[in-house]
Amino acid sequence: MVNTTKIDPGQTIWTQEPATRFYESSVLGNGRLGAMVFGGVSEERVVLNESTMWSGSPQDADREDAHRILPTIRQLLLEGKNSEAESLMQKNFVCKGPGSSGPQYGCYQVLGDLIIRTPKADFSDYRRELNLDTAVASISYRSGRTTFMREAIASAPDGVIAYRYKADKPGVITFDATLSRSERATSNIDGNDFILTGQLDSGNPSVEGVRFQGRLRVVAKGGKVTTDQTGIHVSGADEATLLVSAGTNMFEPDFQKQTLRTIEQASTRNFEQIRRNGTRNHQRYYRRVSLTLPSGPSAQMPTLKRLEAMKSGEEDPSLATLYFNFGRYLLISGSRPDSPLPTNLQGIWAEETRTPWNGDFHLDVNVQMNYWPAEVTNLADCHRPLLKFIPKLVSNGEKTAKAYYDARGWVAHVITNPWHFTSPGESSNWGSFCGGGAWLCEHLWDHYAFTKDKKNLREVYPTLKGAALFFMDMLVRDPKTGWYMTSPSNSPENSFIDPTTGKGISNCMGPTMDMQLVRELFGNVISASKELSIDEEFRRELISKRAKLAPTRVGKHGQIMEWLEDYEEQDVHHRHVSNLYGLYPATEISMDQTPELAKAAKVSLQRRGDDGVGWCIAYKACLWSRLHEGEKAWTLLKLLLNPVADTSIRYDGGGGAYPNLLDACPPFQIDGNFGGAAAVAEMLIQSREGEVKLLPALPKSWKDGEVKGLCMRGGQTVDFKWKNGKVTEFKVRGPGATKVKVRA
Repeated sequence: MVNTTKIDPGQTIWTQEPATRFYESSVLGNGRLGAMVFGGVSEERVVLNESTMWSGSPQDADREDAHRILPTIRQLLLEGKNSEAESLMQKNFVCKGPGSSGPQYGCYQVLGDLIIRTPKADFSDYRRELNLDTAVASISYRSGRTTFMREAIASAPDGVIAYRYKADKPGVITFDATLSRSERATSNIDGNDFILTGQLDSGNPSVEGVRFQGRLRVVAKGGKVTTDQTGIHVSGADEATLLVSAGTNMFEPDFQKQTLRTIEQASTRNFEQIRRNGTRNHQRYYRRVSLTLPSGPSAQMPTLKRLEAMKSGEEDPSLATLYFNFGRYLLISGSRPDSPLPTNLQGIWAEETRTPWNGDFHLDVNVQMNYWPAEVTNLADCHRPLLKFIPKLVSNGEKTAKAYYDARGWVAHVITNPWHFTSPGESSNWGSFCGGGAWLCEHLWDHYAFTKDKKNLREVYPTLKGAALFFMDMLVRDPKTGWYMTSPSNSPENSFIDPTTGKGISNCMGPTMDMQLVRELFGNVISASKELSIDEEFRRELISKRAKLAPTRVGKHGQIMEWLEDYEEQDVHHRHVSNLYGLYPATEISMDQTPELAKAAKVSLQRRGDDGVGWCIAYKACLWSRLHEGEKAWTLLKLLLNPVADTSIRYDGGGGAYPNLLDACPPFQIDGNFGGAAAVAEMLIQSREGEVKLLPALPKSWKDGEVKGLCMRGGQTVDFKWKNGKVTEFKVRGPGATKVKVRA
């Protein structure tokens, strides 16, 4: 029977039911187009995405004279009058206009739905699966004496989503297919194609919004195909392939002709050729890394059953393999080297016209977490969309730096969009975090640390230097300690109890994360200038000021202090763990070099607790891995694999995995998937240039295994096997491999 087929527990997500909700669907992507295949029998729904489907438009949201109030804000903060400073900031030091809540800021939006209706019939032996190795979603079922089979792929070389219907008998493929969208779209016929066109709201009456087009064509063997104003109709075919192309004018003025050219070219190939092209291209990335872990008793069960078994206490390490591979699969599917934008909060798998939190690029952990697995899992080229996006923020960031801080260089705060928004957010208690640009620069340097690509380092050095210049000018000196610190800022989205008022306050001087970010940024620019043999004078200035930055300190509870003062947290279980940036992704705190700070980091994590939203759980798993606590990291990963069916917005926890393994923040956010993949890698390998630790955080249940192709800082890749928790063999490959120190 179909539903007894043996599956690879680390490569296949599968079920015996059609999806009724998007978080049960099979997800496909080619770096620009995304699809969520529901697998319905009499009515199939495929949710379609295109990465540049953004409402909104460019805007000037800076308050040009904000810097004039800056001395007063800083003086109030120095005097401990944080509440008064926060009130003043809300009036004078936020963005101009409604910010991210306004239509001009915009949001990422769904392209539309592909709806396919077939004659109603009873069915049995249903099976739907997504094979992560081939990047093919397949559906099969029996109806009467006929077995129906479908396959879908988002082929990057062909630029289309292709979906084939076939059966084991001739002449039985009959369906009606159409494209639809709930607003701002009209349908039409172009030859034999059915097209969906529209224009999104720009939020500015004088500016044209993004225009888009989706195009559907059906290529059939046998039977009859007709197209009219309601869609494309197929009757009595032996098989039929639906092709979808789409585009917008965000980066392609000739997008309508491009969608036609793409579908014309794809139409010259049959489905087997398109599938072969797409799979081969996908495997060029996907097969760079492989991971084998032990399987549990439920490994051959449908994926949701495996999740439920894990929740009930079953040990199934191969489910971690599946989650790790799914994270890599999503990165390959959503962020190709030629993708026009980096992955947003939902990648290319949104269902809504108005996505949660605008589906934008959050710079206080989320977009960064999307790319945490990129370098270590051998997907440096999938990192490029973010690396190319960061320098594009500089121009607006320079204006923002001047307007708010009267500073050189460039700054980005908490949120941004395809039009490179860099102003503070509309609420000072979260929008004034000034470290977004510095955090992005960590990715520019880390790419060099892993690849040793000096040409790229030379190209991005001005961006790195500009971020450092901003902080050179923005930092102020604390008269009590002599330390340099940021002012004003906040510890992302968190609040402390104001000793004066007893109320929760966010705005402050020198939050720990800021200082860790600036220390890392200055260090990276110092290293970059040495590598490139340039900017010696600026390097000396950075070295001097870096030595006087406010240090990371231990507080009264034995924790890493989150703020310059040892305040009490308003919410000790807050979802952000910003004060531990120095532990991960940075390397300021480590078990071997700063054991006292590592001990304090552990206390901070214990105080925060294990529960949280999806991405938060993933972050904690990475942090526990850096502390070499394998059992604890595995506990967090199992929480991340907790089955969830609630999509309501929550801030107090409840994260886990939906039945299709997409991250339940909730609602869906893709960052937890990437953070979870990064955590698995961090449990297996940790590196700095010239040195690699193998199995630094191995749980007992992962006692036997093998991994190939993981990357380390310095430009090498590592393969190794282990038995009963001990490395039995390893191989380091790449330039300078023979000089690498291996700790196993």
